[in-house]
Amino acid sequence: MDILCAEKLGLSYGDAYIFENMDVAIPQGKITVFIGSNGCGKSTLLRSLARLLKPQQGSVILDGEQIAEMKTKDIARKLAILPQGPVAPEGLTVLQLVKQGRYPYQTWLKQWSPEDEQAVDRALVSTKMKELKGRTVDSLSGGQRQRAWIAMTLAQETPVILLDEPTTYLDLTHQIEVLDLLYDLNRSEQRTIVMVLHDINLACRYADHIVAIKNGGIEATGHPAAVINAELMEKVFDLRCHIIPDPIFGTPLCIPHGKGGLHKPLKETVSINNQMISQ
Repeated sequence: MDILCAEKLGLSYGDAYIFENMDVAIPQGKITVFIGSNGCGKSTLLRSLARLLKPQQGSVILDGEQIAEMKTKDIARKLAILPQGPVAPEGLTVLQLVKQGRYPYQTWLKQWSPEDEQAVDRALVSTKMKELKGRTVDSLSGGQRQRAWIAMTLAQETPVILLDEPTTYLDLTHQIEVLDLLYDLNRSEQRTIVMVLHDINLACRYADHIVAIKNGGIEATGHPAAVINAELMEKVFDLRCHIIPDPIFGTPLCIPHGKGGLHKPLKETVSINNQMISQ
């Protein structure tokens, strides 16, 4: 079942179409990852699905409704989006930021409630940010800051979460930390997660569903094992590579061709379990 889809979608900047007549479906309760080279339209498509960009043609359907005809607060109760590189006002605490996720549920007649408090607390606990709730967002490390923003989207309690490059500018440890958090959220609460990722190997490891985009069009969709191969990588990224099974997870692992390491290997001695071994 598809919870979010685009039909015959077209969007342009000026006279230049980024994509047109695009059909894409997001399976419910799965992790979907958009991949593709820089400038291919990944982020544009993500923003269009969230109604942040108005298409020139076609439609986006969210949970059976035309998103263009929905009220903004109704959308915000079903779909949350975390853009790339969000910036919080100086001095804003983690708790104040996460509370912003409850905005769709506030009205003149219904102000802050025990349900809002519980939702914020659950989001802080899920992201391991409760002990840091009094810290200002700008004082956090990159990984902590990203978890704070994710906590805000979790407090929104939507069945669909869109994230534009959530691992950008993070070191590998914090990339895994953030992706593990999203994976656990998907598996424990069946939230539908849609992400733009640049790292193909991490995309293959975490995605249930891959959408490969090239020049504003869909080149391939499906499970990573069915989609990612050397031919697709050359088509989409203009990259020659080998695809082998990940030795830990068995997912597709991209080994790019290139000039690094083509020099004659040097013999060297390494220590493994305190034993000296000559290579």
